[in-house]
Amino acid sequence: MCGICGCESTTHEHTDQSHHLHSHDSHDHAKDEHAAPETETVQQELSSTRLIDVEARIQARNDSYAEQIRTRLAANQVWACNLLSSPGAGKTTLLVETIKALQPAIPLMVIEGDQQTDNDAQRIRQTGTPAVQINTGKVCHLDAHAVLHQLDHPALTESAILFIENVGNLICPAAFDLGEQARVCIISVTEGDDKPLKYPDAVLGSDLLIISKTDLAPYVDFDIGRCATNARKINPKIDVITLSAKTGEGTTPWIDWIKASRQHYRQTSTLLTA
Repeated sequence: MCGICGCESTTHEHTDQSHHLHSHDSHDHAKDEHAAPETETVQQELSSTRLIDVEARIQARNDSYAEQIRTRLAANQVWACNLLSSPGAGKTTLLVETIKALQPAIPLMVIEGDQQTDNDAQRIRQTGTPAVQINTGKVCHLDAHAVLHQLDHPALTESAILFIENVGNLICPAAFDLGEQARVCIISVTEGDDKPLKYPDAVLGSDLLIISKTDLAPYVDFDIGRCATNARKINPKIDVITLSAKTGEGTTPWIDWIKASRQHYRQTSTLLTA
C-alpha cells in the first residue's frame, strides 16, 4: 500500500513519525553506542503499528467516499469501469478504440489519472468524448475523493458510461475502491506471463483480465494460455479476453462484455433503487 511505497497522500504522518524515531535513535546511540537490541525492536514495532493505523484510517476515509460515489452513480444508472495496468500496457489506446465503438449511442466520459501531463486526456478528447485529467504528482494511484469531485461534470448524464483510467501501476491502485461497478486489469504480451502471480491483488479484485497487444505475440516470449491460467489461480471467477487495439482483433468480445456488464448493472440498480 501507499504507506509503504511513499505516496505523499498517505505517508506524511508516517514519514514524520519515522523521521522522529530515526533522529531519536541517533541521539540515543550518541549517548550509548551499545544500546540494547530490544530497544531497536520495540521502536520498529511501534513504527509498524503506527503505519498500520495510518493505513487503516486512510482506507476508511476512502471507502466512505467510494460509497458516496456508488450511491450517486446508481441514482443515475451510470456504469463506471476502473482500468488498471502497468505503464505502457495500452490502456489509452484501448480506450480510444472502445470509445469509437460505443459512441454516439451511449454517452461517455473519461477520468484520466497520471502523475503529470494531460497527454492521455488530449487523446481522449480528440474522439469527441469529454475527459478530465487528474495529475497525482508523487501519488501513484487515484483515490475515491478525487473521483467524487468529478461527478458533477455535465458530461456525466443519466445512463452514461464512466471510464476511469488509473495511474499506471498494479500495486496501489488495486487497494483503492473508486466506487466503480467493474474493474479491469490489463496485461500486455510485452510483459511476463507470470505477472498475475507477481501482482495478485490487481487480479483478485478485477472482474476481467485483458491480455493486450496480441499482434506482438509472435515476437515476444509470452504464453497467453499460461497467463490466463495464472490469473485464474488467483481469481477463478475472472473473465479473460485477448485483443489487439491496433488491429482490432478481439475487440468485439470486449465491447460485448462492456454492454452485458452495463446492462446487468442497470437492471440490478433499478431493482435496488425502486
